Amino acid sequence: MRKFHNKQMPTIFFYLGLRFFFFTNEHKPPHIHVRSSDGKAKFSLADGSMMGECTLKPKDLKKAKEIMQEKREEFLQEWYNVHGE
Repeated sequence: MRKFHNKQMPTIFFYLGLRFFFFTNEHKPPHIHVRSSDGKAKFSLADGSMMGECTLKPKDLKKAKEIMQEKREEFLQEWYNVHGE
């Protein structure tokens, strides 16, 4: 299910206020951004680890990590669909 927030930031998945997206002009390594109404995080799609600063509330971070575990392969496929190998 792909929903485009706008052409530069396609939303890959949205659940309980967490929006998982990447920029169409992203750089490698493959990664995905997560935003809530009051925080953000970035995860590596290679191994699901966090990249950089995280300002998500602990409960949102926990849910984001669970979603990353469940959907990492799907997110990675979307990355390659847009950015190529």
